[in-house]
Amino acid sequence: MTRLILAVTIIISAFPLYYMIVIASRTNTEATDMPPPFLPGGNLGENINRVLTNPDAHYLTGLTNSLIISATVTVSVVLISTFAGFAFARLNFRGGKILLLFVLLTMMVPLQQMGIVPLYRLMVNLEWVGSIKAVILPFLLNGFGVFLMTQYTEQAVPNELVEAARVDGASTLRIWWNVILPAVRPGMGVLGINTFMLNWNEFMWPLIVLNPDNPTVQVAINSLNAKYGTDYVLIFSGTLLSILPLIVVFILFGRQIIGGLMEGAVKA
Repeated sequence: MTRLILAVTIIISAFPLYYMIVIASRTNTEATDMPPPFLPGGNLGENINRVLTNPDAHYLTGLTNSLIISATVTVSVVLISTFAGFAFARLNFRGGKILLLFVLLTMMVPLQQMGIVPLYRLMVNLEWVGSIKAVILPFLLNGFGVFLMTQYTEQAVPNELVEAARVDGASTLRIWWNVILPAVRPGMGVLGINTFMLNWNEFMWPLIVLNPDNPTVQVAINSLNAKYGTDYVLIFSGTLLSILPLIVVFILFGRQIIGGLMEGAVKA
């Protein structure tokens, strides 16, 4: 019974991805047929070429920009959050609880509703409008990442282990590298996947701050719409291309999560 439930769940979860491939490999006429097609066609290569050569979308530029933005932000958020989580969880310093409370308060500010106008004015003053720096800088750190790694460090790293490392003469940086990182690697993997996906799928802020000829991949997909109608095949083909990096990232970080759970122990 359990296997049957798992099989049904997998089929339901995978069907949207399969149907995306079906539509991406068809023509627009076939995609809108009734009943709809449920088997892949033979136009996938042609449709992908149409996406890559579309003069309005600048798809390759968008794909490159999204990779740069998502990778840079992910590395920054994971590293800074791990540093901060170690400090808040295992380093006793004056004002630490108040500072952590301030970090938590930043999570309560709805950026999409309240932060876009002042953030855009800041980008104008910095003369960064139209540059991917304007999409990278505001997201190099987030309160959720700090909170997650603080909680994970408290649970994964006993305080006695940190004290033992100090008795052995390890510096704070060495403790972070040799004690903290191996123990919190699964948490870093979860945070990395979440951060990469959020920034990869971000649409509103790049649409506002970037130029049409220098988009991110989500803005480029939106530009695939025909002027007098919806080209479903083109949009599905562009979306199919856009999820491939997400699959690769999930596989890489997923292996890190599983590896960290399997190792369990802290490497000295």
